[in-house]
Amino acid sequence: MKKRFLYLFIILVFLILTAGVTAYILKNDKVVIEQYNSIDRPAQIRPDYSGTVIPPNLAPLNFLVKEKGSYYCVKISSKQGEPIEVFSRSPKIAIPCKSWSKLISGNMGAELYFEIFVKKTNSRWERFQTVTNKIANEKIDAFLIYRRMHPTHYRINGKVGIYQRNLENFKESLVLDNGYYHLGCLNCHAFCQNHPNKMLIGIRSKQYGSSALLLEDGAVNKIGAKFTYTSWHPSGRLAAFSINNVVQLFHTAKNQVREAVDIDSALAYYLVDSKKVKTSAKIAQKNRLETHPAWSADGRYLYFCSAPISQLDIDKTSDNRYSRVKYNLMRISYDIAGDNWGELETVLSARDTKMTALLPRLSFDGRWLLLCMSDSGCFPAFQPSSDLYLMDLKAAETTGQYNYRKLEINSERSESWHSWSSNSRWIVFSSKRRDGVFTRLYLAYIDKDGNVYKPILLPQKDPLFYDSCLQTYNTPEFISEPVKVRAETLARAIRGSHRIDIDMPISMASPKTAAPAGYNEIWEQRE
Repeated sequence: MKKRFLYLFIILVFLILTAGVTAYILKNDKVVIEQYNSIDRPAQIRPDYSGTVIPPNLAPLNFLVKEKGSYYCVKISSKQGEPIEVFSRSPKIAIPCKSWSKLISGNMGAELYFEIFVKKTNSRWERFQTVTNKIANEKIDAFLIYRRMHPTHYRINGKVGIYQRNLENFKESLVLDNGYYHLGCLNCHAFCQNHPNKMLIGIRSKQYGSSALLLEDGAVNKIGAKFTYTSWHPSGRLAAFSINNVVQLFHTAKNQVREAVDIDSALAYYLVDSKKVKTSAKIAQKNRLETHPAWSADGRYLYFCSAPISQLDIDKTSDNRYSRVKYNLMRISYDIAGDNWGELETVLSARDTKMTALLPRLSFDGRWLLLCMSDSGCFPAFQPSSDLYLMDLKAAETTGQYNYRKLEINSERSESWHSWSSNSRWIVFSSKRRDGVFTRLYLAYIDKDGNVYKPILLPQKDPLFYDSCLQTYNTPEFISEPVKVRAETLARAIRGSHRIDIDMPISMASPKTAAPAGYNEIWEQRE
């Protein structure tokens, strides 16, 4: 009996001590704050989810309130529907998924408001200025696939994995990691029209060799060829890819300590039905470095990047020679019916831009071309100067001029690895803007006129997730549905002896047929 009375006494004391606070903030299970001091500024929140456009099907934007306090209250509302109220003794604000999804999906095109209140012990509540975002009318693809790895993987030969994330919630699942085949390398992955029924993944392994995994309608095959940067023709009948001989350089007195350089590269393409690899001397010239292929939305043009090999021969005793390599943005027409290549066109010349053009990616509506441009080189993730640029291809058809503009969403650090959503209204890209070391994924809305809005850091359930995450995120691609083939199924294809053997028509940048004459630029010649 004495113990029972003791427990009742403790409970009574607790209720007395907390009654004032509870009565002050709760009424009919709703947060009610009747008296507060107004603060003439928005609350600091992390990540900074403010003043942007969000997809109507995105997971909750959980955040940390960076204001000192003992109690926190956030009210989330829009034009219609029941507001969401989150009360917390922690500055971490965890928004209920179901309520969030219902609110934003029911208010497409409307504004979304965050009212943030903070209370210190024995003081009045403080109400900060309302944080306002807009909910887009257009959804984002439901899934995002990307590669995760430690930034020192190149030294420790550690784990590399390809993962897929459901953007409508926080669920992440493994597609494949190199633990299944003795810590080999996972190269770039590519999908046809953002759909997982056609996927290519490049594999490098000391034990199982270099190959490409082809996933097609649930079947997995290993192709006996090394695919690097890959782009599917929209028909799904062929995929263009680059063959790259890459070396890495390590600096001792720079803010970026490493650099990746192609000392040789060329383009080829794989024909799915005939299981053949072919090339053209026009996209695999002996005197040039070709890389980063990307098909236009209608499949009539292949865009790619090209630089003269002669730039590598300026001073072979100095690594500074690599800083002189600058790539042009090229395109070439292609007739799929006759398997014929047209004439080369220079879209952007490094002579004019004074920069290198990399990673062209074309929107599915055919209007926009998004690319990286930096001071030099072929690997933008290692270039702090790398920024995103946008080109209006529809305007170019009218004017005959390929005008481009630097996007306002760039930071002072590297931006790279961008791709488009299926409806051409969202882009995803990697950026080192948070700390200069780890690449993180950002989503950004682009309207029909090409205006790009403030990027959103890929939301996580724990708003402090990135503070302790020691892996980089790169090569993101949108997909409409998840990859359903199990990792072990893909791994068995890698480890197995069965493969599609092909006759490679090219040995790096030296095609078996003679390279075409011409296509020389005066500025590229050695002096």
